[in-house]
Amino acid sequence: MEEALALIEKIIEEHKIIMQRVQTLERVANDAEAMIGFEKARDAFMPGRFEQKLGLQKMKESLETIDKGLREHFKREETGLLTVFEKHGDKELVTALHFLLLEHEDLRDRLARSKRHVAELVGGGLSRHLWEASAHDMRAHISHTRKLLEAHAEIEQELLHKLRARLRKENKGK
Repeated sequence: MEEALALIEKIIEEHKIIMQRVQTLERVANDAEAMIGFEKARDAFMPGRFEQKLGLQKMKESLETIDKGLREHFKREETGLLTVFEKHGDKELVTALHFLLLEHEDLRDRLARSKRHVAELVGGGLSRHLWEASAHDMRAHISHTRKLLEAHAEIEQELLHKLRARLRKENKGK
């Protein structure tokens, strides 16, 4: 029972860290988009410029960190947490968790797409027009991914809190 509670607490804390990292990534993408939007900065934000490469490198590093962390987090949820839910949860909690776990593949795919987008932008093979359109698309994609992750984590948090309360109640009864 103590192990189950410890795992739930760990995953609740991981949700906070993951969301902070995704929000930082979105800010980097929004900064890049803002640069594109300013007429005076338009010429400074062209494919191949040094400042832009630094921003994209920061974005690439953030994506790598988020991807690695999410993969490890999802693995804990798909193995250890699922076991805890199946052992201590009711049918409704287990079913709800199963549905959430199905979303993990889509979220992994979205991160992979973002990583490909950044690689394409860093590669420098796009014309200015295509580069700007691709940068805008990437920002929108990252923003939507953040929203999906927030909604996903919020529902997971509700399930985790319900199971944690149930486990604490059972623990007091012993």
